[in-house]
Amino acid sequence: MRGVIRKQRGETLRSVHSDRLERWLGAEKVAHISRSMRGWYGPPIHLIDVPGSVRVCGDGDFIGPFERGYAASAMDALREHLQRLWRAGGRVQYGCADVGFASISDALLRASSGFSQKPGGMFNTVGPTGVVGVTTSLHKLGPQPIAGVAAAAAPGGTAFVDTDTGGMIFTNPSGGATLHLVGADVSASVINNTLLCYDRIFGVLKAMASTATQAVTGVPTRYQSTTNTNPDYIGGNFGFVEVGLTALAATAHNWTVCTYLDQANAASTLPSLTGNSGAITHRLDHPVQRWFAPLEAGDVGMKAWTQMQCSASVATGLINFVIGHPLGFMSFPVINSVLPFDWLTNRDQAPRIFDDAYIAFLEINKPATTATTYTGQLHATSAAA
Repeated sequence: MRGVIRKQRGETLRSVHSDRLERWLGAEKVAHISRSMRGWYGPPIHLIDVPGSVRVCGDGDFIGPFERGYAASAMDALREHLQRLWRAGGRVQYGCADVGFASISDALLRASSGFSQKPGGMFNTVGPTGVVGVTTSLHKLGPQPIAGVAAAAAPGGTAFVDTDTGGMIFTNPSGGATLHLVGADVSASVINNTLLCYDRIFGVLKAMASTATQAVTGVPTRYQSTTNTNPDYIGGNFGFVEVGLTALAATAHNWTVCTYLDQANAASTLPSLTGNSGAITHRLDHPVQRWFAPLEAGDVGMKAWTQMQCSASVATGLINFVIGHPLGFMSFPVINSVLPFDWLTNRDQAPRIFDDAYIAFLEINKPATTATTYTGQLHATSAAA
């Protein structure tokens, strides 16, 4: 069931009015996000900073309810939001929710009853100088939280959890409750960058200077269900090849005969993925405009890596094979302003954070090479069982 779309209660799946979305985010930003999703095999991914539960599909189309952008942009809305805060001291705006919480009132009651937290507290991540059109991993960058833990070598690898070095630590809810992202306050120092907030569920370090196949036996501990109605469903899990803290030697290479288990726990083979001679640190060793590794036709998610192989003996460098699960995109059409992302009263998804999740960020297909600093905090509230 490729790209299964799950409707929320009362939600439409109509295409978003392109002129209004471009007025809200800017035409350049909309085009950038659309290009970034071409060929995506999983379910549509939420734009968690756009009002109305807007999602972007694998063909680059935007769907879902969106009632903004008639005459105002995100910057106009930010000014209006700040004016409202000044006048009304942050008066709550009510809306609709249907994920985890029975209602907005229920979520607000939970938040005011001691069930809210800020995963990792304040974060401040300074990204590296990148390559235009190439995705950068912020996992090994600080200063807050500190640089993330390195994945263990094959065959075992590492199933990441929030208490690992560099994780955004939070408290798992008790009694069957579930934790959800309900908001964030984040700024970016460069305009038009896009962050993917994702759960980094697994990574494994590959041996270099070898063309031999390497088995992978380690498996993630989250998003492992083969049932597509289960919140823990494998669908949407994506793989990527990440350069670590040592750049690759100047050797042409491809990632070939790499295998994985798909959403049905069946053995599959990754289509050949072209690497980059001399790939710099922190980038994904993928072609330009490609932040996820392609899967076999019909597959919608990756349960686990089972084998890695490089077509050439790259003498030096560090490479990690990673699996992540997307939580949502965050776009930054304005710079050096704290954007108040509201994922509860302004939309209805409230993405779930599974117990022990390792929340991380990817800079998706950078529009400019400039190093970008991201500063802010996430807000989460647990929903009763």
